[in-house]
Amino acid sequence: MKRKMLAACMIAGLLALPVLAAASAVVTGYSGTVVPRNDDSSTGLVDIGFTANFFGSNYDQLYVNNNGNVTFASSLWTYTPYALNTSTGNPIIAPFFADVDTRGTANGSQPVIYGNGLFEGHNSFFVNYIDVGYYPGATDKLNSFQLLLVDRADTGTGNFDIVFNYDRILWETGAASDGINGFGGASARVGYNNAATPATFFEMSGSGVNGYFLDDAQTGLIHHSIGSNELGRYIFAAREGNVDPGTSVPEPGTLLLLGSGLVGLAVRARKLRK
Repeated sequence: MKRKMLAACMIAGLLALPVLAAASAVVTGYSGTVVPRNDDSSTGLVDIGFTANFFGSNYDQLYVNNNGNVTFASSLWTYTPYALNTSTGNPIIAPFFADVDTRGTANGSQPVIYGNGLFEGHNSFFVNYIDVGYYPGATDKLNSFQLLLVDRADTGTGNFDIVFNYDRILWETGAASDGINGFGGASARVGYNNAATPATFFEMSGSGVNGYFLDDAQTGLIHHSIGSNELGRYIFAAREGNVDPGTSVPEPGTLLLLGSGLVGLAVRARKLRK
């Protein structure tokens, strides 16, 4: 009987592995300024609400770009994502750099919204890319993700956190980037770059790899985290001008090995029962 219970518990644990779980990391309840529905447009300079020291440059304003990123030197209309692990010429923070098109109004699609709020008791600047479609105005698949810049001046002047939150990633590419029905082609990139030396950029593993970030992949953004136990949440701490890229939690390989181990134990338990 004990062996039967052990096998059942192990199988239940395997089925409950977080690599298959849906995340809901996006913070709700924020209200702010609506960016008119568009393709490839940006805001003018908007106030962050605090000063952020990003690799030695202090910023209190930025541009919100429709295509899944914010920039500091100038707005960015580019729709096909470029690599973030080389000099970009324009400091950028990109939770999901891809061809977002918010002109479609079907299936509950929404425009981009930005503003200020609180995150875990700290002032923050948010950009909501919630229920956004892809070029050309497609709404058959909608992504939901969020950028937070969180004031952490409590730990030192200019300190802040970069937070990427993901709730649903169903498409990765616009048609003008060689995507077909939201897939393939030059797919999305995730990370940040201060447009300078290699020490000032980070591009998440899987950027530009077809299918890697999608919900139905074990490597999907909603199935993992950095700097947080909340799946779908990636926190990068900017302290004294440097940003810590952190470590993915849980690691995809670790989860696969754990799953294999549980299966093996369950099989062994069944063998012992015979």
